[in-house]
Amino acid sequence: MRTFGKIVVIGAGVLALAACGEKQNTAAPAQSSGAAPASASSSAAPAAPKGKECTADDVKTTGKFGEAPTITIPDDCDPPKKLITKDLEPGTGEGAKSGANLKMNYSLVTWSNKKKLDSSFDRGEPFDLTLGAGMVIRGWDQGLEGIKQGARRLLIIPPDLGYGQGGRGIAPNETLVFVTDAVSVPTDKG
Repeated sequence: MRTFGKIVVIGAGVLALAACGEKQNTAAPAQSSGAAPASASSSAAPAAPKGKECTADDVKTTGKFGEAPTITIPDDCDPPKKLITKDLEPGTGEGAKSGANLKMNYSLVTWSNKKKLDSSFDRGEPFDLTLGAGMVIRGWDQGLEGIKQGARRLLIIPPDLGYGQGGRGIAPNETLVFVTDAVSVPTDKG
């Protein structure tokens, strides 16, 4: 993940739009301020509440590990207020722990406009990060804990664990939806 150019955890905003790599238009998880391309509109009016929060099962995805996914966000429920993770493919081996150097592929769709904002799959270059080191948004640091090599995981990240106040193409109070593939998860030797 890069922070839109580099993934930077924007006050726990976009997972790490500044931690992906060194390319422009990279919306990976970051943890500073700013990390998404300025292509997304941030002037959309908030949608009227639907009365029920979405679950991981409400968000539809296609594609297998290693393939660029499609992510479809429903219209009949509200974005969740808490971090949601769901393994779409389980992976094998030990689960990632804080301090692990991960290599991840990801695709990001923003909840409010249901559009893809960033994808390492499209660039053909996985994103490197150290889990728990604050290189990405908090939603990634928390949501990737325990992921196994070869796993595909859905992350639905509320604004307080993403980019909160927005920036770099991310609207304020935006919920982020990622499909992530664990390309490399080191095993604990010791």
